[in-house]
Amino acid sequence: MSKHGTIRRYGLIIEMTSRNLYPSFRRIQEVLFDHGFEFSDRTIQRDIEQIRYDFGIEIAYDHQRGGYYIDREKSLDIEKFLRFLEIVNTAELLTESLKESKHSLEYIDFESQGEMRGSEHLKPILFAIRNRRIITFSHEKYQSSEIRKHTLKPYLLKEYRNRWYVAGLKQPNDDFRIYGIDRIHDLVVSDRVFKHNAGTDPLELFRNTIGINYNTDKPQRIVLSFTRLQGKYVKALPLHHSQETLLDDGKEFRISLFVTPNYELTQRILFFGPAVKVLEPDWLASEIRERLRETLAQYS
Repeated sequence: MSKHGTIRRYGLIIEMTSRNLYPSFRRIQEVLFDHGFEFSDRTIQRDIEQIRYDFGIEIAYDHQRGGYYIDREKSLDIEKFLRFLEIVNTAELLTESLKESKHSLEYIDFESQGEMRGSEHLKPILFAIRNRRIITFSHEKYQSSEIRKHTLKPYLLKEYRNRWYVAGLKQPNDDFRIYGIDRIHDLVVSDRVFKHNAGTDPLELFRNTIGINYNTDKPQRIVLSFTRLQGKYVKALPLHHSQETLLDDGKEFRISLFVTPNYELTQRILFFGPAVKVLEPDWLASEIRERLRETLAQYS
């Protein structure tokens, strides 16, 4: 079976066991069969073991409920893996469609034009992160069009709005930096191995951040009020994993976020235009109001 097929099968098992429905072994087998997979009991058990080994997701059996569930305390980030599955399944769908007809691309409109620059760097950078290898590269700074050489201890690959970034400690001072891989040239993965800095955890740094402009300020409670229509979109596609619904009465959709304010947060709020209002904190409402005044002045 293809790797795409295997990942899709893993995804079905994880989706069933992550919803607190405690499916029985037979129920898992039935759902797999309904999706075109037919395997023995031993094969499904091997899948569960492989999911634990490959992705760090612990699927356990609850004897009282008579079904399987994901032990989240012993598992890695489930939401991140489901996002990975979404990407893989989309790629598989498009691949199968192209095999059926070479004209399929005529009916697909991608978000942006041009090539996805830097995608060839994903594999070697991920190799360097896993094996703790120092990398060197040239990087273009858009603000000044300046190209500089950098040496980096890579820690994390981060995706934001269809672009990829590598985060790590820049040498020689171990300053934490993030670089867009679409602006990287002459990438070299060296043989030099580095030790992880115990005080550096990029995942934790970005946990309370929208986008890539991080800072070390403490996260704050942000309260936003959306119109009924815009609220439906925000409910379907949350702004951040900390998003909580405070009010949804058919007239207003009000949420709270627990994030560190940054440039991307401001830009996302401005993106919604008159469909959103900042309720808390007051300083952020004042900042958005001032940005809107500056925008209006452009047309006066």
